[in-house]
Amino acid sequence: MAIFGAAAKTVHTLKLAATPSSATTIFSRRRSLSLSLPLFSLLKSPFSPFPLSSLSFSAAAATSDTAAAVAPVSEKVVRSQWRAAIDFKWIKENREAVAENIVKRNSSVNLGLVIELYEMMLALQKEVERLRGERNAVANKMKGKLDPSERKKLIEEGKNLKDGLAVLEEDLLKLTDELQQEAQSIPNVTHPDVPIGGEDCSALRKMVGNKHEFSFPVRDHFQLGKELDLFDFDAAAEVSGSKFYYLKNAAVILEMALVNWTLSEVTRRGFTPLTTPEIVRTTVIEKCGFQPRAENTQIYSIEGTDQCLIGTAEIPVGGIHMDSILSESSLPLKYVAYSHCFRTEAGAAGAATRGLYRVHQFSKVEMFILCRPEDSEKYLEELIGIEEDLFASLGLHFKTLDMASADLGAPAFRKFDIEAWMPGLGRYGEISSASNCTDYQSRRLGIRYRPSEPSATNVTMGKSNAATRFVHTLNATACAVPRMIICLLENYQQEDGSVIIPEPLRPYMGSVLDQVDKLSSRIIHRVSNFIWSLYWPIS
Repeated sequence: MAIFGAAAKTVHTLKLAATPSSATTIFSRRRSLSLSLPLFSLLKSPFSPFPLSSLSFSAAAATSDTAAAVAPVSEKVVRSQWRAAIDFKWIKENREAVAENIVKRNSSVNLGLVIELYEMMLALQKEVERLRGERNAVANKMKGKLDPSERKKLIEEGKNLKDGLAVLEEDLLKLTDELQQEAQSIPNVTHPDVPIGGEDCSALRKMVGNKHEFSFPVRDHFQLGKELDLFDFDAAAEVSGSKFYYLKNAAVILEMALVNWTLSEVTRRGFTPLTTPEIVRTTVIEKCGFQPRAENTQIYSIEGTDQCLIGTAEIPVGGIHMDSILSESSLPLKYVAYSHCFRTEAGAAGAATRGLYRVHQFSKVEMFILCRPEDSEKYLEELIGIEEDLFASLGLHFKTLDMASADLGAPAFRKFDIEAWMPGLGRYGEISSASNCTDYQSRRLGIRYRPSEPSATNVTMGKSNAATRFVHTLNATACAVPRMIICLLENYQQEDGSVIIPEPLRPYMGSVLDQVDKLSSRIIHRVSNFIWSLYWPIS
């Protein structure tokens, strides 16, 4: 029942309020406070509408262009160039099916350029192989007994072939990198039940709760935070720029309460808690399906390095098992990770930018699962169920949406968003999403598992030789702190300016409760004296 209290003109204080069932309970105290591998998408999948062949994964290192940055990156920076074996032959032969999926996803990838670069690469590969053959033939001739003039002639011919081959091999490397870079944007395949179209075509899966009713003019979280001295956007703008903020006083405790409560709830469901690095290599971001060098990228790159700030804990958690083979018995691996997240919010001007709704830095608790391919749909349902349970227990009114094809990010096979009612904003706002990325990320990251029951022909000296398979990865937001603060302030505001804290969070609001208890004692004492004076006035 601890709440943020209304502020006086000069002194900001906290008031105590219980769930407002009657006026007499407002100040009572209840202790029960209650490429990158674009074509994983074209892989065999239980939901793939295409008869696609498997793609193998390989990695290599090379000098490449530097990552795109919010500030220009030095041209001298060298970052490792990762490679993925993509079935470009299949793409070319199934151009119509690939193109149709690109249109569904509203992707800007240039499929024609990908195929053109592939054909150029094939032609250049043939020329490189021809010159290598000629060079080897010359080398073999020089092994025999030759007169000096003939040897000199062969030496000159070999030198010319070597120089020409070096030029072509460099051209081939650049062409291969360009091809992979273009193909990296090809999106995952789309679940057959996903609605086709833009965000407006998304389908309602579930509606939970009802809108809170108010008998007074509703404030938005920005106004409430100002009155209760919870935020400071002006100072943050001077220190860091727009879309940054300071949390103050009880808002700090509320953030910690949200994080701790969420971690507690999710870990008891079998998830391993993590804190993660918040700076990662550009290649890891790319392998997770994000594009740090794209126009309007959401990623902050660090100038002069091959590193970026994370936009979500999904990225470092996805990298934990990079380039590894897991045992089937270890699956599923379930993680819940707390991190700060950083986003440029490029192209988001005017899109609900007031207050905490769209900021450059925020805290978030993210769930991540690695599992067998046949289990990923089941675990997507589990993740959605956890999200809905968390938000319902806080008494929020929200809807779960099966997001339309054009609103899916490149890695997602299917995605469900949860939008909660924000009365101060007067609309629903996204507070969470859950995605099944199938093996789009694992094929890029090189995360495989070995089946535990191989056929008899694949067992040698008691060891399994079963072919490895790529795991499926899923991610879901358990708590995006700023959006949750918006929901709590706006939905639980009271007419006197106070804000009720929902029951599940109250055990985590420690120091605030102590302040409220002291304030409550003073208020109850004053109210008692007032009531006493009404019946026994002083003569």
